[in-house]
Formats: sequence, structure tokens, C-alpha cells
Amino acid sequence: MGGEVFLNKNDINFWVLRRNINLPFCLPTCPSEAGMTLLFAVGCVFFPLCFTALRWGLQNHASLQMERQEAVLVASKLVSSVQAIMASTAGYIVSTSCKHIIDDQHWLSSAYTQFAVPYFIYDIYAMFLCHWHKHQVKGHGGDDGAARAPGSTWAIARGYLHKEFLMVLHHAAMVLVCFPLSVVWRQGKGDFFLGCMLMAEVSTPFVCLGKILIQYKQQHTLLHKVNGALMLLSFLCCRVLLFPYLYWAYGRHAGLPLLAVPLAIPAHVNLGAALLLAPQLYWFFLICRGACRLFWPRSRPPPACQAQD
Repeated sequence: MGGEVFLNKNDINFWVLRRNINLPFCLPTCPSEAGMTLLFAVGCVFFPLCFTALRWGLQNHASLQMERQEAVLVASKLVSSVQAIMASTAGYIVSTSCKHIIDDQHWLSSAYTQFAVPYFIYDIYAMFLCHWHKHQVKGHGGDDGAARAPGSTWAIARGYLHKEFLMVLHHAAMVLVCFPLSVVWRQGKGDFFLGCMLMAEVSTPFVCLGKILIQYKQQHTLLHKVNGALMLLSFLCCRVLLFPYLYWAYGRHAGLPLLAVPLAIPAHVNLGAALLLAPQLYWFFLICRGACRLFWPRSRPPPACQAQD
């Protein structure tokens, strides 16, 4: 047997498969449990560290020297944009690599999910910091060294939860519901759909830029109008129309017309899709209302704006 190599049938099949497909992308090795834990730990450090470094740079850079409250807002939006770019890039790679929308797997689907979960926890805190500093700027104490009234911190927290309740609920659901479902319940199936869901973050940089421009009272600039149009288009395509597209993709895979798909899949899948779509529709309505007011000021509103107002 010296020098001879014996291959069984499975080895031959794997060798043929490797020669005919791009193995690193179509059949990558999934990260181990230890690797997934490490990715989670890296995410726990990466997002707060990015925020801290950006805030420090914005406050101390010679040509910027922002006030603390401005630096907090801009840094938080920059971190959100970075996360969105990474998520949408990972989602594009995963969704385009999975030819079979049910069974094909890609290591990025699990790896990036594990890495990004801490972002949602961090972002709840970052949004609170933005609200806190905005509260201080309005003259409610803190920066002048005056003592706060008892209960003022709780009042700020209640105001934050009241204003950002839907976003906080969305982030909490991502951590407590969507993450466990994506790791445990999927059992390695449906990476294509998860990749498409990650691409919903395409609209986030435009949303963040819009908030920064509003902070600096640049609502009437050409940049703000162009950004608003791109935000509206990207939000419509990547968040609202995403769900009909996923239903259509499954229908094409199963040989079903689009309208027959909801009846062919489990009820809890339809329920989950409806719960995810509902806040997107609400936010899209707010974006449309804002765009309506931006392009058609109140002095001459079109009939649609008058009906909404």
C-alpha cells in the first residue's frame, strides 16, 4: 500500500464538489462555539470603543472641537452607520452566496449575528446619552454644576423611554427574540433570508446623516434634500418591500404564486413577519411625512400633506 491513496465515495464526491463550486463562499466552515463566544465578546468591546474614540476625536480634533453634546450625537450616528455598512455588506455576501434559499449556509450569517448583538445593547445606551445631553442643553441642569432636583434622572429616563419607546422595544426584541431564534430555532437553515434581513440596514446611514444635518439646522440645504430622497427610497426598498420580496423568493423556490405563499407557510412565520414589518411601516410613514414637509413647506402644502396634517 506504499504511496497509494485510497478515497472512498464520500471523499470523491467532496473532491468533485470542491472543484465545481467556490468552496470558501458556498460551503464555508461554521465558527465553533468558542469562536462565536469570542465574536460576541469582540462586539461588546468594539462598538463602545468606537463610540468613545469617535467622541474623543470630535471633541479634541483641532479643526472640530465640538461641544460634548454635539460629539455624543455625531459619534453615535457614525457608529450606527459603521454597523449598518458592515451588516448590509455581510447580508449581501450571504444572500448572493446562497443559491438554495433554504439549505445553503454561509459562515457570515452566524458570525455577524453573534458580533452585532452587542450593538443593539450599546445603541440603547447611546440613544439615552443623546437624549440626556439634549435635555441638558435645554437648560435642565448638569453642565453649570448646579445640583439636580431629586428624581430628575428618573424624569429624563422616563422622557427617553416615552420618546424612543418603539426603537428601544425594537432593539430589545432583536436581542431577546430575534437573536435566539436565528441561532437556535433556524438550525442552520434559511441563511439567504437572514442575509436579506441584514441588508435592511442599507437605509441607516441616510437616516443618521439626516439627524446630524437637522442637529446643525441644515434642513433647507441641497444635501439634506438629496439625503432625504435617498433615505426614502432606500427605506422603501430595503425595509418595506423587503418582506414581499422574501415571500416572492420563497414562492419561486416552492413553485407557488406570491399570494399563495402566506397560506403555505406556518402561521407563526407570518406572525413574525407582520411584527417585524409593522414598525417599518410606521417609520416609513414618518419619513414620508417629513419628506412631504421638506419638499412642500407648510405655506403651500399639497393635498396629501393637508390630509396627513
